[in-house]
Amino acid sequence: MKTALSIAGSDSCGGAGIQADIKTMTLNGVYAMSAVTALTAQNTTGVSAILEADADFLEKEINAVFEDIYPDAVKIGMVSSSALIEVIARRLQFYKAENVVVDPVMVATSGAKFISDSATDTLKEKLLPIADIITPNIPEAEVLSGMKIADKDDMEKAAVAIGEKFECAVLVKGGHSINDADDILYSDGKITYFKGRRIDNPNTHGTGCTLSSAIAANLAKGYSLEKSVERAKEYISGALGAMLGLGKGSGPMNHAFDLKSQFSE
Repeated sequence: MKTALSIAGSDSCGGAGIQADIKTMTLNGVYAMSAVTALTAQNTTGVSAILEADADFLEKEINAVFEDIYPDAVKIGMVSSSALIEVIARRLQFYKAENVVVDPVMVATSGAKFISDSATDTLKEKLLPIADIITPNIPEAEVLSGMKIADKDDMEKAAVAIGEKFECAVLVKGGHSINDADDILYSDGKITYFKGRRIDNPNTHGTGCTLSSAIAANLAKGYSLEKSVERAKEYISGALGAMLGLGKGSGPMNHAFDLKSQFSE
């Protein structure tokens, strides 16, 4: 069985972060492992508290995984401080990690800010250059590219600018009133559009975590980058289309929409 490591924050309501990553990786057929960067007290209405992991402890978490079950892919999500980012970058380079997917989590769906300005600078300097692909949404792509994104042409320009700057593939995610959930992949000098359908579901908690984890899972299984993105988008569309309704705010998707097992009955 192929394996994938999620380096991200914990979501106490289970819809995003480590919990979403583990569910997604499992449903996409790989063995999921984790290194927790922070504990969050959050639910579908917002984040009430964040308890950041100690940098030395995060290093021990990462070492423990790589020294025993070497991951075929690594997904990195919420990392809120420069110290944590530096540890992750240093360890991944030391272990020569492969198929590194970075979801540059900056702001939660609820609007809570997850990363400081200084940490954003460290993310750009240390972590993004060692990624194989990064998956920013529109607001995150604006921060990383330094430009305003108002339409598809702007998405293309931003994807190219980010990809050239950090020398990695970039998937700029649609939505955010730009288009009908179409995403743009810039890789090896080429732009590829991934058509999506906007699903009328207000419960979008953890969509970014889920998409990036699904991409990592498919890369771990040996699919090409383009095929991994295509399969990940199909998975997240199914999870949204299942129309799970939990919580009082922007609820989680049904990650297990395609689970068919005697134990799930």
